[in-house]
Amino acid sequence: MGPLAGVKIVEIAGIGPGPFCAMMLADMGAEVIRVDRAGSVRGGDPDVPPGDIMNRGRRSIGVDLKSPEGVETVLRLVEQSDGLIEGFRPGVAERLGIGPDDCLARNPAIAFGRMTGWGQEGPYASAAGHDINYIALAGALDPIGRQGEGPVPPLNLVGDFGGGGMYLAFGMVCAILEARGSGQGQVVDAAMVDGAASLMTFFHGFRAMGIWNDERGTNMLDTGAHYYDTYECSDGLYVSIGSIEPQFYAELREKLGLDDPKWDEQMSRSRWPEFKAELTAIFKTKSRDEWCEIMEHTDICFAPVLSMAEAPEHPHNKERGTFTHVAGVVQPRPAPRFSRTDSSIQRPPPHAGQHTDEVLADFGFSSDDLAELRESGTIA
Repeated sequence: MGPLAGVKIVEIAGIGPGPFCAMMLADMGAEVIRVDRAGSVRGGDPDVPPGDIMNRGRRSIGVDLKSPEGVETVLRLVEQSDGLIEGFRPGVAERLGIGPDDCLARNPAIAFGRMTGWGQEGPYASAAGHDINYIALAGALDPIGRQGEGPVPPLNLVGDFGGGGMYLAFGMVCAILEARGSGQGQVVDAAMVDGAASLMTFFHGFRAMGIWNDERGTNMLDTGAHYYDTYECSDGLYVSIGSIEPQFYAELREKLGLDDPKWDEQMSRSRWPEFKAELTAIFKTKSRDEWCEIMEHTDICFAPVLSMAEAPEHPHNKERGTFTHVAGVVQPRPAPRFSRTDSSIQRPPPHAGQHTDEVLADFGFSSDDLAELRESGTIA
């Protein structure tokens, strides 16, 4: 059932980090009801789930939030729930009538989760943006990249999912736990710019200690060091090396035959470009599989750089069950794992509005209520 079994969450449908947060909560056993726009309901074969696997694990209802009856429908769900998450721009939920005050009036213990890029206040608060913008302002984008080159966006992992969805999920669990003791709900203000900045804490510490340069690609962990980087092999594929500690670096030297005393100068930044050029040439002498034969299962801190297609087939990932199949789709299994109340994918992603009648009936709506709401176009 998962560690969050018994927790009920209302998710106002959105994109990116909000659904990722809802997925995480559902994977941990929470009952998450996704409220899709009534106008987005197009039907669909329940036996053929849509491909958006980030929507897995919850049931969907179709509601017209621009109608008073639709707002009332959602507030009735709120009365019986532990939390609500929304990803509108600041002020939109209030204008719809499902803002924090509206929800807390119905359920004083509700955890009201807000997912935005810039936060609820500040000069940028009402502006549009995407992951790349939030991590740029947070100081998380500038350090990522190679020396002499521009910043490289790390997909949308740092803002949307790491600094956004995961922080909101953590915040929701914290607020729900606190409410169970105090009986009082509160707003969880999760801004991606805040989360991305928080993820940079380690590097701000390095900078304060004087061991981090602001010049991109010149530091130990940003491809500046020869012992922490990726290298191309003879077949055009890549391997990753992370031989930071002296004992790991010594094993790297042993496997590569780096006997010259100059390699003792591991931490000499002035020699890093020279060392990197030599390692680049060495790694191009063998294929990725050949390097795996030499370096896998050692303490070099080594792994092949796998594609998304390759990763589920690697023996380590297969033995751990890191990936799974649901409705014919390969996808990451829930993380982390629990010894007693393990997480699981509760169901494949729903079609918008697929469970409208079922869910509302579970929340106490009568057949007459459903007929009236459907007649008025409030639900779909």
